[in-house]
Amino acid sequence: MKYRTIGTDPATRREVSVLSLGAMLFGTVTEERTAFAILDRYVEAGGTFVDTSDNYAFWQTGSVGGESETVLGNWRRSRGIGDEVVIATKLGAAPLAPGTGYVDNAEGLSAAAIRSAVAGSTARLGMERLDLLYAHIPDPKVELAETVRAFGALVDEGTVGLLGVSNHWAWQVERARAIARAEGLAGYEVLQYQHSYLRHRIDTPSPLSPDGELGTADGNLLSMVRAEEDLALVAYSPLLGGAYVREDKPLGAGHDHGGTQPRLAALREVAKSSGATVNQVVLAWMIGAQVPAIPLVGASSVAQIEESLAAVDLELTQEERARLDAV
Repeated sequence: MKYRTIGTDPATRREVSVLSLGAMLFGTVTEERTAFAILDRYVEAGGTFVDTSDNYAFWQTGSVGGESETVLGNWRRSRGIGDEVVIATKLGAAPLAPGTGYVDNAEGLSAAAIRSAVAGSTARLGMERLDLLYAHIPDPKVELAETVRAFGALVDEGTVGLLGVSNHWAWQVERARAIARAEGLAGYEVLQYQHSYLRHRIDTPSPLSPDGELGTADGNLLSMVRAEEDLALVAYSPLLGGAYVREDKPLGAGHDHGGTQPRLAALREVAKSSGATVNQVVLAWMIGAQVPAIPLVGASSVAQIEESLAAVDLELTQEERARLDAV
């Protein structure tokens, strides 16, 4: 396994594996026994960075979420897991009532909602302090300053270690970071966005914004990570839900543009030359990119996490990386 540092404050920064394990469907689609086996294999291989959210996976059960955090808490207690595994969770997108969702009825990012969500997550995870806490989606009803102050207070109290943000426009991220700097508070240092080798269109309206896909790592976001040394990028859905290799998982309209087929051709060429799978090449490319990302991979079986783990040791040659980057 390989590792990198997230965060800058010596009191809260952490060394994490360059491959993160997503626990989104643990406790719903993936039963607890299988989830435990996947987690055990990931940690055995040196993995130390597990991701969840307080709303996972409400859409599978019609609940308000919490199933994934509950399974992770059960696993931590049963295995005696402590600070050696960094658990990241998110808040702000849990529906307030069963049968609703994050678009029409989200808990939001008010100070009160943040306090309530953190209490629920710490109880389910069995943690006195959350290692990394993300603002999951924007809350247009709440001023950014209120959210920033509430997050900063949690760090000051020792309830949370590192702060992150997901699915916000780049200007919202920078404005929140500016408020935190001006008030001497901890700010967002980890960004979690959809990112992969194939580039996703960002110009089509989405449920959260009429202006486009705010959860995609576009040029604005990537250039921010490149310029700001304290920022780390965690990439969700790096394997596009299996669409790179499975005919039953089409890429969809988001990849319906002129860059997709040439990049797929380059990807397949490099997979052949390297002797690796297409998925492994994608993950290795992301880990070693000019703007490096920590891929966040899901798994529904031990075999799937084994394939992803092998990508950490895949060293693309300069020629192979140049072929991928040239498209």
